[in-house]
Amino acid sequence: MKGIATLLSVLFCICPGLFSLLFGGLFTLAAFDPGAEIDVFGSSDPQAALTFGSSVLCGGFVALLVGAVILWQMWGRNEGRTSG
Repeated sequence: MKGIATLLSVLFCICPGLFSLLFGGLFTLAAFDPGAEIDVFGSSDPQAALTFGSSVLCGGFVALLVGAVILWQMWGRNEGRTSG
């Protein structure tokens, strides 16, 4: 069961989270470049790139956090210990 949960959390949380951090940071940095040709869903406003990039960064952090919690719950538990 641990192997399946690890594989699924890596595929569906950690990889998309890292991808979101990369491209969210790229959009956020492009908003500050004065000569950049920005096109975010048909808008050339740098504020749109900043908003989109910040939103994607937050989503990436959430996805990484969910993946980390799943991995910690699956691999960080001692099965031999009882609580109480």
